[in-house]
Amino acid sequence: MGPAAAASRRGPRSASRCPAGAACPAGPCEPPRSRWPRSSGTAPGRPHSVPRVPPVSCQGSQAPQGVPARSAMSPSPRGSHGPCGPHEVRGVPPVSPLSPQSPPRIPTEFVGCPTVSPGGLWCPRRAGLAKVALVARVNGTLQDLDRPLECDTDLELLDFSTPEGREAFWRSSACVLGAVAEQFFGATLCSTQATEDGFFCDMHMGSRTVQSAELPALEEACATFARARHRFERLEATRQQLAELLKHNAFQLQQLQEVTSPTATVYRCGPLLQLCHGPLLRHTGLIGALRVLTSSAALLGGAGGQSLQRVAAVAFPSAQELEQWQRAQDEAAQRDHRRIGKDQELFFFHKFSPGSCFFLPRGAHVYNTLVEFIRSEYRARGFSEVVTPNLFSPRLWELSGHWQHYSPHIFSVPAAPEPLSLKPMNCPAHCLMFAHRPRSWRELPLRLADFGVLHRNEPPGTLTGLTRVRRFQQDDAHIFCTLEQLESEIDSSLDFIRTVYAVLGFSFRLALATRPDGFLGDPETWDRAEQQLERSLQNFGQPWELSPGDGAFYGPKIDIRIRDALGRHHQCGTIQLDFQMPERFELEYASPSGSPARPVLIHRAVLGSVERMVAVLAESCGGRWPLWLSPLQAMVIPQTPEVEDYAREVQAVLRRGGLLADLDGDPGTTLARKIRRAQLTHYNFQLVVGRREREHGTVSVRTRENRQLGELELPRVLRRLQELRDSRVPDAEQRF
Repeated sequence: MGPAAAASRRGPRSASRCPAGAACPAGPCEPPRSRWPRSSGTAPGRPHSVPRVPPVSCQGSQAPQGVPARSAMSPSPRGSHGPCGPHEVRGVPPVSPLSPQSPPRIPTEFVGCPTVSPGGLWCPRRAGLAKVALVARVNGTLQDLDRPLECDTDLELLDFSTPEGREAFWRSSACVLGAVAEQFFGATLCSTQATEDGFFCDMHMGSRTVQSAELPALEEACATFARARHRFERLEATRQQLAELLKHNAFQLQQLQEVTSPTATVYRCGPLLQLCHGPLLRHTGLIGALRVLTSSAALLGGAGGQSLQRVAAVAFPSAQELEQWQRAQDEAAQRDHRRIGKDQELFFFHKFSPGSCFFLPRGAHVYNTLVEFIRSEYRARGFSEVVTPNLFSPRLWELSGHWQHYSPHIFSVPAAPEPLSLKPMNCPAHCLMFAHRPRSWRELPLRLADFGVLHRNEPPGTLTGLTRVRRFQQDDAHIFCTLEQLESEIDSSLDFIRTVYAVLGFSFRLALATRPDGFLGDPETWDRAEQQLERSLQNFGQPWELSPGDGAFYGPKIDIRIRDALGRHHQCGTIQLDFQMPERFELEYASPSGSPARPVLIHRAVLGSVERMVAVLAESCGGRWPLWLSPLQAMVIPQTPEVEDYAREVQAVLRRGGLLADLDGDPGTTLARKIRRAQLTHYNFQLVVGRREREHGTVSVRTRENRQLGELELPRVLRRLQELRDSRVPDAEQRF
């Protein structure tokens, strides 16, 4: 199942298929089109142009009177008007049924009512597209497949492999879970929501709770409900009309009151009537497999709200996909960074400091090595590292605009003469640094880097190991530059990201996040900033996508999502463009003419949270750290107690050379068991010493894959390990 499939509306049957095996007369085929990844240089957010095929009217007009508009998935009428009837496509050669690639656009004439318009038609990309399509993107807007097409249309059909199709699938599955839960438990459904990993339902059950033993029966009831192929029926009505329909559910009435538009949308699915913006699937029969995962308590509207029950689940179009997902979950559980952190003694958490990590010596080595890696890049790329305070007056965050958006996440500390707050980010402090003395254009670009400790008041229920903490550090940097320097600085930041992720072994995806609701500043400034980021992405030459409305409140940004060894994506790095904060802090520099000018601010992080990156790396490598980052670089193993003194000399030589070396001198364990224990603990190398090695000043080297490298002189082994460590290669064991 491929990514988003751009597909045209079908015309008459004679115009939509070629004889089997026939080559497409339009010439060589071009690659399939998809929304993700999008080739650089494509206008952001613009879907591939697909011509509308009658019975909808010619370009620029509505459907002819008496001819009903059809939905994206309606069957095409069979030709009954003769060789050149009023709703026919002329000049379209037969289309080959399903080659792996789609041929290019075929010049076509659209005939009807009463003009002839030039156009084009894309050959279908693969068989069964109608069977796997879940929702449609019509002129850039997501819609149900059964919604009528009322005008000329750019159309994309989206399946489960696309983010939009997956979200619609899980949103629909959440409605199934909600409908069954109301019948199964007698609950009142509050809300349903699709997430990146599945979906959940919040419901009110009074004092009753959902027990784990009830989940399998609930899951089977959902499967029975889905097999009944209940249709998802969409109704758009005024708020007054919907209030009458939803009067039985106080929770949905409360949500309806928050709607600001004159109308809203509800969906009916069997007995369920749910306030939902859609789009949803055509019917529940498309849900091939559903698994109920957990039940937990939730609060309506956060702390202090009404007590609810939350049931989380996941669903797929087929049972095979659910099985694949379960295997991936089992593998992820084996690689969970919390498990690795405990087994390798990297870090732990304690109830006396919730959300803050205690890094043990081995974990601190990984942490500090990552920081030093970024520092070495800073030195090569002209960044200056600074140190800023942790406590600030709330007036600083009010000035920067953060207080209005992030005050619930800022820790306040009572103090005199006014309360203080722990900094949740570094950018306002760096603005104060820029403003503390007059600046000249000769100083720009000014690149300030900061590994300062940050604190954010994350809710207790969201704290998850190292991936969501309250105390953390970032490889945070802010670049103050002129408008003329902006493009080169963004290009350099993208190159910085590519360099670091290549060393860490990550591929990554790019997304341009545009202005959100509640943004600061004027639209013209935002447009200029977004256009600048788009140009830089085009110059970078890597596919990217558009994320409308996902920008920061002060400026658009480029989000970078890395892909780990399990195929999961993580948001880590970012490049954010900010015209607002220099205005709010009244930052100025003297231009070449001597007149004051306003700098532009670039927020930039590569690792993001160092804590989060440690977690991602641990799970990606499964605890088998690359040598340069590993806290388990070498284990020295004496064959017998009588050579333990020589083993300690070897350990001391390695440590003086800057390597981490441990020694297993357990006299009650056999040599084979010691070697196996070191390999299972994921030591990169085992250095075995006996009488022969002591006499010759050598060591016998093995890798954690039990590859025997033979007896080598100790100075040679030390030099080679240092070379492999300093070069940061990912496969030192193979390169030794």
